[in-house]
Amino acid sequence: MVGEPAPPVPASCPQRWDGDEIGHWVPAAAGLDGVEDSLVPGTPTSALICAYPGLNSNPGGESLAGSRILTDQAKSMAYDLGYLPVTTDRLEKACTLVGGRMTNYLIRFAYPDGQALWVGSAEEVNSCVTTTNGTVVSDSYVGPSITTAYRTGTWALLPPKDPCDPATRRRGQNEQMVPDGAIKVLVCRDRHKGNSTPRPSRGLEHGEQQARELAAGLNSLDAEPGGNTCQEVGGGRREMFLLQFGYAEGPPAWVRILSPCRPSVNNGGLVGDLDNALLDRVRRLAPPA
Repeated sequence: MVGEPAPPVPASCPQRWDGDEIGHWVPAAAGLDGVEDSLVPGTPTSALICAYPGLNSNPGGESLAGSRILTDQAKSMAYDLGYLPVTTDRLEKACTLVGGRMTNYLIRFAYPDGQALWVGSAEEVNSCVTTTNGTVVSDSYVGPSITTAYRTGTWALLPPKDPCDPATRRRGQNEQMVPDGAIKVLVCRDRHKGNSTPRPSRGLEHGEQQARELAAGLNSLDAEPGGNTCQEVGGGRREMFLLQFGYAEGPPAWVRILSPCRPSVNNGGLVGDLDNALLDRVRRLAPPA
């Protein structure tokens, strides 16, 4: 009922994953301040990672396989997860359907005042995972980083193997294409050959002025919620660019541009269309075709 306190957060790993979705489950939602705006608000003192391996073809009911406690790493883990974009809406996205092993994770963050918060996530071969704290959800994929922390006891938000691949999205990208404060931008151009799908594979890095000018142009677009699909229009030369905006703190923010296509630009959560002037600016900052 409204006004009743949230149920207490369990103090140990549940023996079984009690959800039927990959990553999208916690044993109890916490009543901490800030859980509506961040996956992990505040500054926890420890993080208990619980692992539930299984198969993505039949998710749900996985047994606890092990756990690990992080203490000195908990603050940085919470900081990085807190930078991921979140929403209270139901996430709808297209995913590849490769079958294989996956591991669901629960992470219990404990705070100095005795409160605690669960975060549910997963590592999965299609990288198609919903992460939640029971109140808000994020579709930014951090599964490999959690697996590394579980196995080694050391937390780091792992960058993509190729700097021209999309990294995690950044908090604020649900509201605008590029959050404020970018200090650099990597502009990647695809090496499209024949009829293969274009994919950014090389890039040039530029400084703060170019980053903020590009961000301002992208943020001036009439953006709306949308995913990573588009409809090709016209018969022009197919081009693909990926812009990776870097910040003094926290993860980068990526924007993908595909021309000729409508919508031609997306950041994984918002879509819009570029005008020719902004597309020409991106071309000039990209490596030669």
